[in-house]
Formats: sequence, C-alpha cells, structure tokens
Amino acid sequence: MWQAQVRIDLDAIRHNVATLRGLLRSGTALMSVVKADAYGHGLLPVATAAVRAGATWLGTATLEEALALREHGITTRILSWLHSPGRPLHEAVAAGVDLSAASPAALAEIARAARQTRRPAAVHLKIDTGMSRNGATRADWPALLTAAAKAQADGDVEIAAVWSHFACADEPGHPSILRQQLAFDDALDEAARLGVEPPLRHLANSAATLTLPESHFDLVRAGLATYGLSPIPGAAPDLRPAMSVHAKVALVKAVQAGEGVSYGHTYKVLKDTTLALVPVGYADGVPRSASSRGLVEIGGKVRRVVGRVCMDQIVVDCDGDDVRPGDEAVLFGAGSRGEPTADDWAAAADTISYEIVARMGSNRTPKVYVGEDA
Repeated sequence: MWQAQVRIDLDAIRHNVATLRGLLRSGTALMSVVKADAYGHGLLPVATAAVRAGATWLGTATLEEALALREHGITTRILSWLHSPGRPLHEAVAAGVDLSAASPAALAEIARAARQTRRPAAVHLKIDTGMSRNGATRADWPALLTAAAKAQADGDVEIAAVWSHFACADEPGHPSILRQQLAFDDALDEAARLGVEPPLRHLANSAATLTLPESHFDLVRAGLATYGLSPIPGAAPDLRPAMSVHAKVALVKAVQAGEGVSYGHTYKVLKDTTLALVPVGYADGVPRSASSRGLVEIGGKVRRVVGRVCMDQIVVDCDGDDVRPGDEAVLFGAGSRGEPTADDWAAAADTISYEIVARMGSNRTPKVYVGEDA
C-alpha cells in the first residue's frame, strides 16, 4: 500500500508532443527538452514517450543526462549545452551527442575531444542575443565563427547549428522579443559573411513555440510545454499536465478554536475544526514558502494547508468534514476534476510551475507511470 506517489501520465506527454508538432510549419523539427530528469517527470520514460510521439531531437543540460539516454538505447539526436572546462567531452562525441559552444575556448576543447575520439563533433554555436546568460557576445561572435570555420576545415567539428535563447518570450509584446529576433538575424548574417552556413537555426523555447511562429526557424525547443504546462496562461488550452501528486491521509483530529498549528504557531485555527495530516513535506518537494497557502483536494473538496510545511508532513484544514485516515489527498494534477494545479502551487509559493514539478519529481516520493508507454 503506497503512502505518497508522483504519477506521470505518459499519454499526456505523447499528446503534448503531437500538439506542439501540429503548431510547426513544414520542415521545422521539434526538440523535447528533458533536462533536470525531464523537469522531474523521469528522464528515460519521458524521452521514450516523446520520441514515439514524433520528437526528432532531445535536449539536455548536462553530459550525464545525454549519455544516460544513449546508454539506454535512445538513438534520437541529442543536444547537450552546459559544460564547464575539463568535462569528458570525448565521451559525448563518441556517443554522437551534439555539443554547444559559446566561446573559442569552449570550441577548442570540443575540437580536442573530437581529435581524441577520431570523429568530428557536431557543434551548435550559441549567440547571446540579449539574455546575458550563455552565448557569445556580439563582440566575440566573429571570433567564434572564425574559429569554428577553421575547426570544420580541419575536420574536427561539423557546424550543426546557430542558436540562441529568448529572455522574455513568456511576456507577449515585451520589447526585448523583437530586439532578440533582430539580433539573431544579424548573427546569422554575420555567419554567412564569414562563410558559416549552418544547416539548422533555433531560437524558440516553449513560449515562442506557442506564440511566435516567425521564430520557429528549423527547430524549436519545447521544455515546459512538453509536460503540459504553459509559460503563458491561456496560450495553450490543449496541453495536458502530465504530473499529479497524491498521498494518503495519515491522521485526522479535532481541534478547538485558537489552537496553534505546526512549527512556530504561525497559524491558529479560527473555529473548532478537523485537521488532516498528509505525509509529504519539503523533503518531498512541497515548497515551504507555500505554508498556510498551498491547496490540497481531499474528499472532492479543495482545502488549504495550515501552518508551516514540515520536512515530512503538512496539515490541512478539513472544516469539520468527514475525512478519514487513508483518504486520498491530491496536492495537484491536471485540474480537470477541479483539483489544484501546479500553477496553483506556484502562485502559493511565489514561484513558477517549472520549479514546482522539478522539485516534486526529484525526491524520495516514488514515481508511478500510467498510460500506454507505462
């Protein structure tokens, strides 16, 4: 008998990938981003479901994620993009993993790995178009292009793509969006002037995939949307959230008005009521910042967490209703039955749904997969 579990609906993953593919023009490919254990949903099951639904690329942040996919027999093209100096890039090159470079030094390290492996490395050259995070600056871009062209001529690399990343695509109309699109066009023009003509160009994340068709180019990178969540409220009504979090009520007790609840007595009950103890806490990914604000469904009714979220448990006010130990508590799900959603918990914790699902899926609570691919 389970006590708490995170359920992942792989049919929802497949539906979301198919839905996103339907938004793309002919010739544009879809990358499902599966970094961070597939946003907490499980790297291998999600990657498998996404590929079966038509994703022709997978995206990872780390080498370990990319190599795990290869070790488990996934042959789909993979891009891995976040590497500090000294990483074993030769392992990625040997496994046929595409790598990103944002500086001549990073490119040189990839070239050395390719020579060690005795096969050219597929490289995506990243330009910073205005996010001021990863990517070459406009001033450094010509040097990166020149170094890449030489490395390609030497047979060490194959220039697979030029790419960048939006900062504010989840805020439609934000002035930075157009500036970044124009900067990306300028970067492509500069590449052409220096003799670099990449087979692929990619800029769009989930938000841009949903709202900026002019940014789709040859490939889009769908992260959050793969999991059925939208970075822009209302922009994607046909997406299906894949994660739901469930627990069994451990204890129910009657308390009197004025009693303090949980650590610090930051909450006191206003009237005689019943409290349900639910055995999940911040060690399971429940954000402590949602104390006295998070919502939980028990017995078909949405109720509120009261008092501080503890390491292993939360307390829910049941308002005197007939709730019993063993009843199921749903922290969040798709919302189709009126249950709270990851967006509800994000609002309660003053964060974003990305963090909610990534936290809940990367903890001691077991994942249970449902759907055709389960």
